[in-house]
This record gives sequence, structure tokens and C-alpha cells, in this order.
Amino acid sequence: MPELPEVEVTRLGLLPVQGARISVVTIRHHGLRWPIPADLPQRLQGQRVLQLKRRAKYILIEIGDVSDTGEPVCQGVLLLHLGMSGRLCLLERYFAHEKHDHVDIAFEDGRVIRLRDPRRFGAVLWLDQEPALHPLLSSLGPEPLDAAFDGHYLHQQLKSRNAAIKTGIMDAHIVVGVGNIYASESLFRARIHPETPAKKLTLAQCELLVAEIKATLQAALAAGGSSLRDFFGADGNPGYFQQTYYVYGRTGEPCRVCGQLINCIRLGQRSTFYCATCQPRTFA
Repeated sequence: MPELPEVEVTRLGLLPVQGARISVVTIRHHGLRWPIPADLPQRLQGQRVLQLKRRAKYILIEIGDVSDTGEPVCQGVLLLHLGMSGRLCLLERYFAHEKHDHVDIAFEDGRVIRLRDPRRFGAVLWLDQEPALHPLLSSLGPEPLDAAFDGHYLHQQLKSRNAAIKTGIMDAHIVVGVGNIYASESLFRARIHPETPAKKLTLAQCELLVAEIKATLQAALAAGGSSLRDFFGADGNPGYFQQTYYVYGRTGEPCRVCGQLINCIRLGQRSTFYCATCQPRTFA
């Protein structure tokens, strides 16, 4: 599943259409995770892309036009989610669609945003309301790269939680966008065993973990994301962060720090990777 860095890389790749006017919208398959609104083509046709934002793993495209005074007037927000296997491509011109190409947003200059989603777990929804009030977004925690996500905040959120710390930092109500890959990598960098009960982390450990979550995500962004499951950005370029993984997907391979073989366990029904030497089990 694309995680926060991959979604942010996708958003950045779509920025060239900011300000462009939509000419036509083609929906070939309405049945994604939720049905695509039947009137979406009519809502979007003739409107401009005002801004492209991101909240957690959702891309938010503000749609509207510019007033006579030059002020942007937002008519609504297009919410996009890549699901398990979705990909948004920015094409310089129209190309014949393929089997899993479900939505095209074409612009007057000839460019096309195309949603490809083989498993159809993605989402294309129209929001008339303030996005922060939508049920998909209203209960989300802070962004991991925002100042609001710090050691004190995390310590307060975890102090009564018995769940394993890896499960805790993957909870979107606590912090958004820390998926399976980056949770494993961040815990290794912070030298914290993934099964450690969340409430047992000290403030100092929480401060270190937050710093490593931020550093891991920033490194992934700089590398263009990860190419796990053939991730490519909207510009068609692959991500390369997977080449520097410390633990994720490296079961039985030597730790890059100590040489110990990397272990894999199941936590919350997800594969979890760690080094028993660098991340010692210090709890009962």
C-alpha cells in the first residue's frame, strides 16, 4: 500500500496542473472502494484546479475558478485515495487507456491525470463541506512532520496503551501516515523493540522515536518514496528508498549496523522486521 511519502511524491508530481482548467472527465468504472459520484464529470468540467493538498494518505484537490478580481473561489474538493494498488499518472497528452485505467481528468492544454487501480480499493469522492469535517478525515491525528507531533504529545497518547509500540505509531488516530514500512524502519533507528508495550516508553524514548519517524519520512521523500509493489510517482519516476531499508523486508539478511540476521514476526496481522541486537527486548 502506498504510504505517506509515496502519496506526497504523487501530490508533488501533480503540481504542474495547478491553475489548469478541466475540459472533460471520463469515468470508466464507478465501483471503487466507494462509488464515484455519477455527476462528478459535470461538477468538474470547465473548473480549475486551485490547489493540491494532502491530508494523511489522501490527496485533496481544491476545485473552482477565479473571480473577476482575481480571487480563487472554491466550489468543492476532490478527495483521492490510492488504496492498495492505485496510481495517479500525469500524462503530457492522452494515451489509449488500459484495462485498469478507471478515471481520466483531461485539461484544456492536453494533459491528463489518470487513475490506474487494479484492485479498485482506491477512492474518488466529491466534498461539498470543509474537508476536515468529512468522516474520513475528522478523527485523524496530527501529520508526522508537523510541529504538533512531538515527544510530549506521543508520550501522552501512549501512556495508557498496552498495545505494542509498532501498532501504536501505526494508529492514524495518534499520528497519520506511519505505515508498515516506515514504522519498522523508525523503530530500528530509535533502537526500540517493536513489541515493547507502548505505555512503557519513557519521554526520552518518545522524543527519540518522533525524531526518527520524522527523519525516516524525510529521507523517503528525498529518495522519491519506495518502489515496493512497483510504486512510481505521478511523473513516472520510481522511488529508491527501499534500497536503504535497515530492516523492512530483509528477513535473514545481516543487519547493516551489527551483522545480526534480521528477524520477522507478525504484529497486528502485519509483517514486522527488527534486529534483536540493535533492538533488544528489554521488557517482561
